Amino acid sequence: MELSVVVPTLNDRDELRGCLDAVAAEAPDEIVVVNGPSTDGTSGMVRDREDVDVLVEIDDRNVNVARNAGIDRARGEAVAFLDPMATAESGWLEAAEGGLSEAGAVTGPTHERLGAGVATDTVEDRTIGGRAVTYFNGGNVAFSRDLLIELDGFDEYLETGGARDLAHRIAGVDSAVVWATGMCVSRETAADGGSTERDWRLRYRSLAYRLAKNYGPHPTVPFRTLRHAVTDAGAAFRDVAHGEAKPSAWFGNGRDVTVGSCRGYVDGLRARYTDRTPSRNPRGVSTRNDRAVAVHDRR
Repeated sequence: MELSVVVPTLNDRDELRGCLDAVAAEAPDEIVVVNGPSTDGTSGMVRDREDVDVLVEIDDRNVNVARNAGIDRARGEAVAFLDPMATAESGWLEAAEGGLSEAGAVTGPTHERLGAGVATDTVEDRTIGGRAVTYFNGGNVAFSRDLLIELDGFDEYLETGGARDLAHRIAGVDSAVVWATGMCVSRETAADGGSTERDWRLRYRSLAYRLAKNYGPHPTVPFRTLRHAVTDAGAAFRDVAHGEAKPSAWFGNGRDVTVGSCRGYVDGLRARYTDRTPSRNPRGVSTRNDRAVAVHDRR
């Protein structure tokens, strides 16, 4: 099986270098880097490497556009995606190929390196609207090309949540995502645990959009959206009660959740009726051919 590895990146030059070193050691058939409008010298660093087969330059900051640009240029029978902040561990490629012999998609664990040790995630699945959905890490996943063609890649409407949307659509065509423990990547966790700030409007627009697009006017859509909102509102209210946030911010977040949810629901229903095929992807790979502004191809 010929496997292409696509690494979308944006201003991650130093971390990307380690990612590429590790994946090159796994010897995939080709490595494709898709570089957003980086300003940190990423392009020069990648072009100086002999182990990168293709560098695609795009002017869009949307990771799903970058992923689709990678699908466009990759030639393998299978296409894997890696986060530039992640390092593929030994045996990653073999595990990916083994998983793809069983199903159309395969993912694996992420080892978060903490000060006190290592945290590892596990498989996450849900039953939604009668579908058994297995979620995957969009920065550590591989697909057969046939499945990517059937679903037309990632939905570029989404700025966040593109991997979760694709998980719903994989379930919708009765395909599966398998979990391979050997397909492991590792990454550092920020010393402060990372930022906890969220764009609530964007988060809920994405959530409502992908639910409405994949399940239509089904009761599960408002129910799951409301359940998420109640949980998040409760956590935010506790911050207010402990003096860690202002009441005005809590009300502002509630407004953003409401506006984002309504917008996503409307756009999701529109997308569902725009593309009535099983792919449910009105803004996929096949809808445009102008993503790349420059391509450096050594093949």
